[in-house]
Amino acid sequence: MRHRRGRQAIGLPGAAALLSVAALVVPAAPAHAAQTGPTLVQGIREQAPAEGSAADAARAYLDGKESRYRIADPERDLVPAATTTTGDREAVRLQQRHRGVPVLGGQYIVRMEREDGERVVTGTSGRYFTGLSVGTTPEVGEALAVERAVNAVRTELSDRRFAEPEEIEGTPRGLVVLPNGSGVLTWHITVHGGGEPVRREVYVDARAGYPLLEYSGIKTFGAPHTPRAPQRSLAAEQGTGVKLDGTTVDLAVDHDADRGLYVLRDRTRLPSDHVLSTWDARGKWAADVGGQWPEGIQEFASPTPAFGGEATDSGAVDAHWAAGKVYDYFKARHGRDSLDGRGMTVNSLVGVTDYGQPYVNAFWDGQKMVYGNGDAEYRPLSAALDVVGHEMTHGVIEHSANLVYAGQSGALNEAIADYFGNAIEADVYGVPASDPDSGLLGERLCRTKSPRECALRDLGDGRTTAKSFLGVGFSTDSGGVHLNSTIVGGALWDAREELGAEVMDQVVYRALTEYLTPLDGFTEARAAVLAAARDLGIPASGQKALQRAFTAHGIVPGWESALGVDSDVLLDRVNTTRTDLGAGGGWWAASKSNEEGSEPYSVWAGRADGEGSPRLMSPNDGRYHVNPATDGKTVVWQAYGADGVDVLARPVAGGPVKKLWHGRTPGSSVDVDGDLVAFDYVTYGGRRAVAYLSIKDPANVESIGGGTYHRAWSPSVSHGKVAYQERRRVRAEYAVGTRVIDVATGENKQIQLASDGTSLGPTAINGTHVFWLLDDDATDGQTALRRATLDGSAVVDLSPETGPDALNAYALTASEDTVTVGAYLADAPLSNESAPKLHQFAASGAPEAPATRKGRVSCNRGEQSSAAAVAGGQVVWLDSTTGITDVVTRARPAGRCG
Repeated sequence: MRHRRGRQAIGLPGAAALLSVAALVVPAAPAHAAQTGPTLVQGIREQAPAEGSAADAARAYLDGKESRYRIADPERDLVPAATTTTGDREAVRLQQRHRGVPVLGGQYIVRMEREDGERVVTGTSGRYFTGLSVGTTPEVGEALAVERAVNAVRTELSDRRFAEPEEIEGTPRGLVVLPNGSGVLTWHITVHGGGEPVRREVYVDARAGYPLLEYSGIKTFGAPHTPRAPQRSLAAEQGTGVKLDGTTVDLAVDHDADRGLYVLRDRTRLPSDHVLSTWDARGKWAADVGGQWPEGIQEFASPTPAFGGEATDSGAVDAHWAAGKVYDYFKARHGRDSLDGRGMTVNSLVGVTDYGQPYVNAFWDGQKMVYGNGDAEYRPLSAALDVVGHEMTHGVIEHSANLVYAGQSGALNEAIADYFGNAIEADVYGVPASDPDSGLLGERLCRTKSPRECALRDLGDGRTTAKSFLGVGFSTDSGGVHLNSTIVGGALWDAREELGAEVMDQVVYRALTEYLTPLDGFTEARAAVLAAARDLGIPASGQKALQRAFTAHGIVPGWESALGVDSDVLLDRVNTTRTDLGAGGGWWAASKSNEEGSEPYSVWAGRADGEGSPRLMSPNDGRYHVNPATDGKTVVWQAYGADGVDVLARPVAGGPVKKLWHGRTPGSSVDVDGDLVAFDYVTYGGRRAVAYLSIKDPANVESIGGGTYHRAWSPSVSHGKVAYQERRRVRAEYAVGTRVIDVATGENKQIQLASDGTSLGPTAINGTHVFWLLDDDATDGQTALRRATLDGSAVVDLSPETGPDALNAYALTASEDTVTVGAYLADAPLSNESAPKLHQFAASGAPEAPATRKGRVSCNRGEQSSAAAVAGGQVVWLDSTTGITDVVTRARPAGRCG
């Protein structure tokens, strides 16, 4: 009676690490990070070598201050990453390496001034992890790491879409140390492809091959190949075009001799062969352009310098005009030459679609800006200057603080992109910060809606951390990067109104480029902004205004402790990722790492009523023990190691661990009921299969699917029966359906054959019914919860795919009395309701009677995932409301929330 899916993420260091910045030296030390050096040093004037490069001078300075910074060998362990020079000031960003391997988020910044031919250090900040001792020789090869990373992303995409993704592949980036505890050696793999704009950064443990961390490499608003250098035969031209709002604007264009046409190529702003170019990507799918350069596209062209209707309607005129405005802002206001500060080419692609359908989104993928074609209401996304400014600012962030796009650091990434996108639009259009609509983003995109109805976000929404922070795992909005962005973005925007545009823009830019480092969160953002304000000589009254703005938004040290829940904790701070819960017979089973997140995961089991202490079920053997299931008598789970993955079993009461199965690439579904165990796995080439066996006789394993023309997935077991989903070729056509096997008799019953085009999701089974999720229409963002008796009769939708109460359900678990789904509300805006919640239905009832919807399991804010049914209406689940993931339960469901 198991569920499928619902992932939460490993805790990255530094969610709330920075202490008060009033002191000269701030020794922040997150509980789970191997860091003891100061994160912020201010108010000093200390000599550094005047000769040589700024990076060499910075490292020499740190070398002479080992007692303060605890950096034993800066020359060896700190590699120059970037130097920002503004007048007489130099800010040197140094990347930490441990035994030659880069450390994720390990960056230290040294700020210096030139004074009468000398260098003076005025402050330092960042993260240097001093407690790292992990070895740097991998036990898992690069090829297996790529395979595991690709399989992890494939599994996630399959579970969310209920269908196998398009071809995806992984590109190895080398070894990286995650700074958890004494450090975790990982392979960094970039996974891309998959039928949507997919670019995932995956970190695979190099000892056991387990995917520890995954986040998006594509920064959205809601390369193997690069373009050739354009030929220039004539001088730059002055062109014109009409924006989508009807305004005629001047455009910097170029005459392309090869094509005999004028193209949207601006070479007036950048040196040499670096340009601002706008490319015609109409007819391309977002999946074709994310993280790669699409073949066959060209810069938007016109026979004359006056660009016509096609350039307008596609959003090309807006994109080209806006890219120039954004470049000019960063150059004039901050002295920054393009996104990287060194005059890089800026490419904008317009007109992309979602498989030929409207695409109302935009993103920066590390190479370029990509703008969707819009729909009947929303114009092409380049029509909003704040959207263009937002996406281009992601490029600035990537080439400065490089804030990791996950969790709080990802929300901070979004907040800064929102801030500068809005700031640029406000400056160009002359919108005062006091205007009640000044904080709206994307408000100019709509054809008929008012600005406030149209806006995709509002920096003036008044959100505060303690009241409205949404704790979610990385599988949801990359850990809430958009859900939580306006908390910090609102504080910055409020301060802009009080301090003035030019002053606050300088403060935020200084904080971004000279203080923030990749793993910084909300508290660090407050400290960085206040420190930058002091650097810039902002008077005390202005500094107090900044403090008020952050405090009003709840961003104060220790703010997370104010977030409350309505559930009871069974196992706290699990510090795991990509692993589900199990429950049954009054017991639960879960995976857990140590407080630092540096230990391989172990499996624990405990009573669902909270009595007694949890019991360790798995051996401490260096493998990752994940995806446990239990019926209250036995716990079964997967163990990831360098030589493959085992399915293991152990009695809850104790006893020896028994190996049931060994394979190279597992799935994520494991279920047990009595002597029967079922699980899924993946054969070569990503072909899914289901296996079931007896604990007493595991050698006698039965497999289903795993072939080119026969796939099986999502098994669940109960009362000697196995439910699963199947796709097989029959007479040159494919049949997809839900099936149940009676293990004792061998009868394999087709419960329902799905209609053509239907995608089938997870199953659950009890003594009388089988339940499953399905998606009949992949475009509506909704799924159905279906039920049938075990003989395939009385098929009914407990939650229809259409209608006012439709859900986007993705996970499923059932007891004899209730069925619980993890679901998003269809079409919910970015809010509490857009995070996964648990909804419950009566498991049985008369076929002709309406389905009984029992309501919500819990009213907690944030993500509720990985639910597993205990008995009756009780479930256990992983709750991330407070930003820390715990195993929790309630004695009874909450019912209605609101």
